[in-house]
Amino acid sequence: MKKMIINAIERMLLNQYYCSLNELHSSNTIYTVCENTKQNYLKILTYQNCIVVCTSKNLQNNIKSILQYKNKDEIFENPFVYGQTIHYVPNDIHYNMSFPQNYQTEFVFGESIKYVKIENHFQNAFYIDQYGNTATKAIYMAKQHGKVIAVAGASKTNFDNIYEIGIDVMEQHRGKGVASYLVNELTKKCIEKNIVPFYSASVTNIASQMVASKCHYIPLWMDTFGTILDGSSAYHNILNKLILELIPS
Repeated sequence: MKKMIINAIERMLLNQYYCSLNELHSSNTIYTVCENTKQNYLKILTYQNCIVVCTSKNLQNNIKSILQYKNKDEIFENPFVYGQTIHYVPNDIHYNMSFPQNYQTEFVFGESIKYVKIENHFQNAFYIDQYGNTATKAIYMAKQHGKVIAVAGASKTNFDNIYEIGIDVMEQHRGKGVASYLVNELTKKCIEKNIVPFYSASVTNIASQMVASKCHYIPLWMDTFGTILDGSSAYHNILNKLILELIPS
């Protein structure tokens, strides 16, 4: 199972970062061009011993000239690197967990999700846009006295059988094992349905990383946020200027 999951994730990364499997398995720093954006774009991946620096075409030469003599740590410490996420995949075995008392659970999958009414928005796990659309295709909820207090959600990626799992727990219910139980159970449900799940946590979110560990997820790759140079960030102009200043003369 683990090999199947890793193979699926690798296919997803090849598609996202426009690199080859040989490059992904190398010990090199690879520079690739994101083909589907006209905006200034930068996203950096580390997988095993490889680093992939994916940029829009107009930035590639400049970014390469800044990074080409730097090691892995130095690349991720650059001032224009904005946000880093650790991505985890399930290990071979999924363990049964005892669920805290005084809570009830509910699993919802597929089209039935559109009928779920949740008073509070749990946006890390279950986000619905203003038109009622959602990428979330499976949720595992915890309730107390009929009110939803936590949601683990699995959201569809660009690959049909690969879903990203997120978790949100109301503050007063944290630290009781609710998050790890829901993530663990949702992981098992996904695998039963031949879905490859992965879990993501910011490098600054220790609590989320602990949930991954308790659910026997293992880290597989890390990447940066890919939105810092698309015009949507408050740092857009500053970062563009910074890149120009860092280019060797």
